[in-house]
Amino acid sequence: MTDRTTDGAARPDGDGRRTRTVRLSAAGTALVVQVPADGLPYVLHWGADLPGADDADEADGTDAPEGLAEAALPPAANNGVDVPQHISLLPTQGEGWRGHPGIAGHHEGRATFPRWRVREVDDRPDPWQGGGTLTAAAEADGLEITCELRMEPSGLVRVRHTVTNTDPAPWTLGALMAVLPLPREAEEVLDLTGRWCRERAPQRSDLGMGTRMRASRRGRTGHDAPLVLTAGTPGFGFRTGEVWGVHTAWSGDHVHLAERLPEAAGQADAVIAGGEAAQPGEVRLAQGASYTTPWVCFSWSDQGLDGMSARFHRWLRARPHHPSGPRPVVLNTWEAVYFDHDLDTLKRLADTAADIGVERFVLDDGWFRGRRDDTAGLGDWTVDAGVWPDGLHPLFDHVRALGMRTGLWVEPEMVNPDSDLARAHPDWLLTAEGRPAPPSRGQQVLDLSRPEAFDHVFGLLDALVTEYRPDFLKWDHNRDLLEPVHVPTGAAGTHGQTAAAYALLDRLRAAHPGLEIESCSSGGGRVDLGILERTDRVWGSDTNDPLERLALQRWTGLLVPPELVGSHVGARTAHTTGRDADLSLRCLTALIGHAGIEWDITACTDEELAALDAWIRLYKELRPLLHTGVTVRGDAPDPAEQLDGVVAEDGSEAVFRYALLASPVRAAPGRVRLPGLREDRTYRLVWRPEAGTPSTLQTVPPPWFAAGGLTASGAVLARSGLQMPVLNPSQALLLHLTEV
Repeated sequence: MTDRTTDGAARPDGDGRRTRTVRLSAAGTALVVQVPADGLPYVLHWGADLPGADDADEADGTDAPEGLAEAALPPAANNGVDVPQHISLLPTQGEGWRGHPGIAGHHEGRATFPRWRVREVDDRPDPWQGGGTLTAAAEADGLEITCELRMEPSGLVRVRHTVTNTDPAPWTLGALMAVLPLPREAEEVLDLTGRWCRERAPQRSDLGMGTRMRASRRGRTGHDAPLVLTAGTPGFGFRTGEVWGVHTAWSGDHVHLAERLPEAAGQADAVIAGGEAAQPGEVRLAQGASYTTPWVCFSWSDQGLDGMSARFHRWLRARPHHPSGPRPVVLNTWEAVYFDHDLDTLKRLADTAADIGVERFVLDDGWFRGRRDDTAGLGDWTVDAGVWPDGLHPLFDHVRALGMRTGLWVEPEMVNPDSDLARAHPDWLLTAEGRPAPPSRGQQVLDLSRPEAFDHVFGLLDALVTEYRPDFLKWDHNRDLLEPVHVPTGAAGTHGQTAAAYALLDRLRAAHPGLEIESCSSGGGRVDLGILERTDRVWGSDTNDPLERLALQRWTGLLVPPELVGSHVGARTAHTTGRDADLSLRCLTALIGHAGIEWDITACTDEELAALDAWIRLYKELRPLLHTGVTVRGDAPDPAEQLDGVVAEDGSEAVFRYALLASPVRAAPGRVRLPGLREDRTYRLVWRPEAGTPSTLQTVPPPWFAAGGLTASGAVLARSGLQMPVLNPSQALLLHLTEV
């Protein structure tokens, strides 16, 4: 953490201690923090980068922006706190803050409103990160706090706090959030909601006076999770407006909020925050014990939601463990055979998959003991000898002989009451003793925070992976955690369960390097950066209906880049909605993601297999671009249209998918702008028919469409636009651009 005062030298406080001004900047954004001797740091500015006082002489650009500290000093309004107040990284009423406190708790009923004094500032960043760590103490309140700030090279800001109890009396956590300021220009809020098979539906509201809070008590991220709670200038879109977003990287209960009060927020106008939402009494610290929040990620952009997403995506891709090889084409057996496991049938399915270029064959639910439907067997993670007398070896050996990799479905955090495990260990359930939690999908939750339960499940999974050597696990989590109670203590259990699930994933991957894992939680119920630290992709949704998928994948992309989102081609009639869709739309929907198939392709016609073969070859050709480029999304004036694309980081290549979701008001779509192109470049544009030719409703098509393409400048395509053909509803078109 580099520190400068506004005049280039440290400024002493009244007792001779020094006030520091810290400027962290990367990729066009800056976080400028004042670090006083008394009290926690407070943010002077978060947003567009600001030139420093000595920018011409300061090569690293870390000096404090001239005049910022003085310009940010707030007044003291009438009938309020009598002296100007700054709102810190953990605002409380001790700072004059009337909103949700950044930190709250009590010592056995004794209230704590900590008044902090800085002890130490650690200026040593991690090798690939910028930032630093600060420790402060509130001796009268028996607490110590450590604040970690990171400015990633992408411009993503990450914040994490650790609180330690130094008092003899136990301290019970009420709240501990990461809080950053918002300016007065942030007048609108966007977040996401949803349900099973309809995840990540956007909703907007004004950010007036009061609180826009999204809190989850589901014990998992949830189908209705806000994903990224975003505040911005009125009418912001994918390509326009200034936005400030927050995401809590945690897979248990969580909270996100944006809050504006009439008294403002000290040097700021409002705040945006995120953190874990602990159950009452769930985090209780004895003397010397500590609690660390999840990382909370903040992303600012003056180029709309796409700019905000780019910071998340670039940070994810810069992680050392981010998947680096080509993302293999998957065939998952669920919607092909469901629970009807038959070796000969599955071999034929594998043969057909290999013929069209599939690279990974995943055996879904139904392979383990007693699992003929979804009411029994969870927890008994051994192969059902009645169905698989020779184990899974005959199938997996056959799949590998065809040149494909293998995968297997598991759901280790759950248990069916009708299972040997539940009958032997009813006390291992995460529910109040003698009172089962409300059942969901015929399941109860296995309390992995119990060491004996954890070790039992790890032993079964370790033996399974050791014997059958799958390359991939589809890790499911099919229910919310209701009444999560540890037996016999009666303590709330969501935090412990989430931490134990993380530990189980970490231990399994350490024991089996190279094993890939997918986070599937009844589809899109556990999509967050906490689980993605331990998995290699998320299953976006249990629906393969392309019209549902086009929307939910677009909004999933606010946080997650395409290569981490599983997207499959399903049958013509969608299993979850009963809606029919052309194969071309299903293929083009699945293309911009980690592509796969979930369909009984042994029943396909020769024409369908040929189309799938061509689509897979197209995916393999384009995946180096799709999985490394910048995600772009058009702001269409007609909600019946959707334009999504990926542009290479150097601007040399791009792919755009134009889809018509419903009957539009316009007779012809007119010119559609292709965002993200380099305006000083010339591109050859063609439309790719490999996934199928869309049906149209037009007498004469645009000339470029009839000719198969055209050559144009990036400026023409991005600013003037391209006349689109008149597609029929539920049709899509793929454009491929290469620099000339």
